[in-house]
Amino acid sequence: MRLVIISNRLPFTLEKAGRQFEFRQSAGGLVTGIGAYLNNISSSRIVSDYVWIGWPGACPGDHEAEIVRSRAMAEYKAVPVFLSKQVMDNFYLGLCNKTLWPLFHYFPSYAAFDEELWHSYREVNQAFCEAALEIVQPDDLVWVHDYHLMLLPHLLRKRMATLAIGYFHHIPFPSFEIFRLLPGQWRKELLQGLLGSDLVGFHTYDYTQYFLRCVSRILGYDHNMGTIPLEDRVVKAETFPMGIEFDRFYNALSIEAVRQERDRLLTQLGARTTILSVDRLDYSKGIAQRLQGYATFLERNPERQGKVILLCELVPSRIGVDHYRRMKRQIDEMIGDINGRFGRVDWTPIVYQYRQSSFNELAALYAVSQVALVTPMRDGMNLIAKEYVASRTDQSGVLVLSETAGASRELGEAILINAGSASEIAEAIEKALEMPLPEQKARNQILQTRLKQYDIMRWAEEFLATLVDVRYEHRKFEARLLYGRQLVEVENAFSRASRRLLLLDYDGTLVPFADMPELAKPTEDLLHLLVVPSQDPSVDIVLISGRDRRQLRQWFSELNIGLVAEHGVWLRPAGSEWRLIKPLVNDWKDGIRPILKRFEDRLPGSFVEEKEYSLAWHYRRSDRELASIRAKELMDNLVAFTANCDVQVLNGNKVVEVRNAGVNKGIAGLYWLSLHDYDFVLAIGDDWTDEDLFKALPESAYTIRVGMSNSRARYNVYNHLAVIDLLKRLLVPASVGVGDNR
Repeated sequence: MRLVIISNRLPFTLEKAGRQFEFRQSAGGLVTGIGAYLNNISSSRIVSDYVWIGWPGACPGDHEAEIVRSRAMAEYKAVPVFLSKQVMDNFYLGLCNKTLWPLFHYFPSYAAFDEELWHSYREVNQAFCEAALEIVQPDDLVWVHDYHLMLLPHLLRKRMATLAIGYFHHIPFPSFEIFRLLPGQWRKELLQGLLGSDLVGFHTYDYTQYFLRCVSRILGYDHNMGTIPLEDRVVKAETFPMGIEFDRFYNALSIEAVRQERDRLLTQLGARTTILSVDRLDYSKGIAQRLQGYATFLERNPERQGKVILLCELVPSRIGVDHYRRMKRQIDEMIGDINGRFGRVDWTPIVYQYRQSSFNELAALYAVSQVALVTPMRDGMNLIAKEYVASRTDQSGVLVLSETAGASRELGEAILINAGSASEIAEAIEKALEMPLPEQKARNQILQTRLKQYDIMRWAEEFLATLVDVRYEHRKFEARLLYGRQLVEVENAFSRASRRLLLLDYDGTLVPFADMPELAKPTEDLLHLLVVPSQDPSVDIVLISGRDRRQLRQWFSELNIGLVAEHGVWLRPAGSEWRLIKPLVNDWKDGIRPILKRFEDRLPGSFVEEKEYSLAWHYRRSDRELASIRAKELMDNLVAFTANCDVQVLNGNKVVEVRNAGVNKGIAGLYWLSLHDYDFVLAIGDDWTDEDLFKALPESAYTIRVGMSNSRARYNVYNHLAVIDLLKRLLVPASVGVGDNR
């Protein structure tokens, strides 16, 4: 199986050198992590080949572009997406870094909401889609990476509906209150873009839950254990904390160049204790707060002055952005001030480098540092923390880690701090320097074992294996869909039969759900469709609904069809009067009604509907999260209160209903089966109350569940439109072949 990776950047960057372009290794955790996995792809259980699609960092002319394409495929198995510098600046330096990056890292005051930038973002996502469609094959696994391409999964899904698509989000996903700051259309499109995937992955459980909450609150899709049922598919949201290439860092000192660099640093530093700070230049990294924390430490511990050194490496980032230039100037001034205040002729408190180190240089820095300060204000994961721990071969050293870094969820044995507090940073440095060696080793042994077990290979393999599993489950569901050969079989069975019975649910089956029950009126088309067989004695249609008989009488009394109200309490064969299915009482309602009314008061937007032999508490119009909590509370109250009553409590689709026990749609269906000798029976419903009907019918019946749910039914269809299409095929001969509306 082939893996198609799509990311903003490729593993190489094009740089102009005279008249030619040179290929430079790209930096960043995404490229490093994915590259490490691809280098070991021969050991994968899932994929055997790959191709990488992304922007190469420049846009050469037509002739040069062909040369670059050929070399990129030959050396990197990469397909460059060539976009002009202006387009990429509006995209990358625009919406990506002026809006999404600050907002997702909880810096909303830095975020810009410019419609032109949004259009550029959409344009580039569409360009990536077109480039991918030239490469992608139906059996490929497509893995889209990061916030630059959040619209891409949906764009691909529209063009290749059966493609296996995974998306991984490498930065934090914000809480609903932050995400909702985006303009309404933007936030909807971004979430719909991600839901084009089969699998959406995040570094931490919190980010996964924030995403699920945003999907629920903004798009209205609930989830079950991270599985989001859409109209035509299910999407899985799951947590996959990104690992590192553990053995490479653990064994780094076996490389001669690393040992030489380590020895050079030790000679330069002397006997002083080394504290390490390595970060990309970014306001989310908490660099200024870290420097202030170090200064506070020096103030509080004058006896430590001259005995410690902070090695501060700052990696250049977004050099062309004014805000980053100002931040760089601020950090330079802070370092100068700290060195001026505390420094001596023989001691410089902070040794500062503004550059990108090679692997050998970075491994040497890890080896000589007794303490690592990794204190971002907010970070998706932060692999520096993991690399430092992995590099400590003798298991000495102390990691000081921000509690708001994604890595803190796995590295709980580190010293966790609030990165915004200079006092906590100072206290953590003191604690790290005073920590006994046995305690250091005990902590690091646990951390290293964990990092070794969940390395970069396992991260990628688990993600891809889950993607394959989700697609497998979807294909199993597709095998139950009523279309193609199965649809023809139902049509033929209907046409051959001499007496037919159609048992149809109403809400969610023949019409979509509405905020208020009375708003879900039958359309003229539906009424006309149900009229068609009214004069045909060989066809009996029965609507089996949870609605009261007054509503059903108002809408359908003119039709020659059977009606069932309140899930089976009331029966009305065509041309007859209403009758109770069995003697029932409703005196229990006086005890239940106050409970439902109390919850109506506690949840704005909810209301109580009273039927003759049942009571229903509806909450479709209410706040989804509070409604979910209140519904659980109400269920607990009702189950306890009705323990000794002959009633049943139902938790339906945005409704909690109490009705008489021993009455259900299955019993009503059996009543109709007893009236005639039917040789064709069809039952369609959309929720678990219809499962009673499916269970009661003979195996020869054609049973259909609406929606992406497991069911006793033989078949599934996607939505009420597919139900209407099926009925047209069966009841209106001229409409056969209009399309399958799966």
